[in-house]
Amino acid sequence: MWSQELYREALLVAAHSHSGQKITGSNLSYIIHCVNVCNETLHAALKRAGTDINLCVACSLLHDCIEDTHIPLSFIMDKFGEQVLSGVLALTKDEKLPKENRMADSLKRIKDQPHEIWMVKLADRIVNLAPPPAQWSKEKTAAYRDEAIFIYEELKEADINLADRLLQKISLYEAYTI
Repeated sequence: MWSQELYREALLVAAHSHSGQKITGSNLSYIIHCVNVCNETLHAALKRAGTDINLCVACSLLHDCIEDTHIPLSFIMDKFGEQVLSGVLALTKDEKLPKENRMADSLKRIKDQPHEIWMVKLADRIVNLAPPPAQWSKEKTAAYRDEAIFIYEELKEADINLADRLLQKISLYEAYTI
């Protein structure tokens, strides 16, 4: 059973952390992205026996807090524990690396985590495969699609439902690369 209190606490932390941020190419509050990732992950986790749903929920809502905000690592550790902090850190791209190496590095770290963290990454890309921002070139859009295929190949074993859903989204996203 999952904790509604944990969901509420993680949502509040994520909402405060991302306050003022918008989804790229829109006027929508960034917290909508986090909630959508949580929705995808939670839907899959509830169908999968043995899944730590609370880990899925917390990491889904907090997955971009370290990468995109100034939230202290110690705060996440104190509020949500070592396992959540470790998952969120794995989901965070290392800005010190060259851009072309960041995803592979993150996926390598994600694969050292429980499958719940893999599920969050699959859900994140599912949500991100919405129509690309208008300013993106066809080349950038195609590269983003290719990166989604790479994520699928690396993490598809985490959950069949999320993997299938990601494949469907990749197929639909193809229209934006033509």
